[in-house]
Amino acid sequence: MSEALTLPAEARDRAGKGASRALRREGRVPAVIYGGKEEPTPIHVEAKELVRQLGSGHFMNSIVMIDIGGKQVRTLPKDVTLHPVTDRPVHVDFLRLSKDSKIHVAVPVVFVNEEASPGLKKGAVLNVVRHELELVCESDKIPEEIQLDVTGLEVGDSIHISHVKLPEGSASAITDRDFTIATIVAPSAMKQTEGEEGATVEAGSVPTADEPDADEAEGGEEAAGE
Repeated sequence: MSEALTLPAEARDRAGKGASRALRREGRVPAVIYGGKEEPTPIHVEAKELVRQLGSGHFMNSIVMIDIGGKQVRTLPKDVTLHPVTDRPVHVDFLRLSKDSKIHVAVPVVFVNEEASPGLKKGAVLNVVRHELELVCESDKIPEEIQLDVTGLEVGDSIHISHVKLPEGSASAITDRDFTIATIVAPSAMKQTEGEEGATVEAGSVPTADEPDADEAEGGEEAAGE
């Protein structure tokens, strides 16, 4: 499970673009806590600390305890708005959570024991279809990642969601199909697919009998001009 993070914050007295710009000049980032059948709570956090936690790689899938003057609010980050030029955070939305609430999250997939896959040892390729799984999790049981074991997989084998034992408190958000997460593909099959795609592009660029190529067209125009 992703460990809970703590982020110090202060209440925002003023709203609006002007107030937000002033906060950013002071090294702060405007934010809001919403949900939980309560009124939205406008806050601001230190930019450096926010950037540090964003750099952890699991900020968006972690419970974040917002500390406002000694009072902690249990939240999940829902959206971080970045500056279009500098990529610095300019606003954050946090969803207020109750302990028994369930939330929709995207959890990274990690493949393990690749050396124990006969197909991969023969030179096949692990073709990853989904790098993340959409899960519905209990708010205090969000997994940091889902490990998938490829031990024993041969060329042509696939991993579907039905093969995955999800952690307690988690379930797939997609329930209408047994979707594929990854397949073991022979290199020749991938090359053939790439070759077929290249042939399709080339075929589209070859003029047909009814469509003269560029040189013929220019020649026709010169003849007409003469």
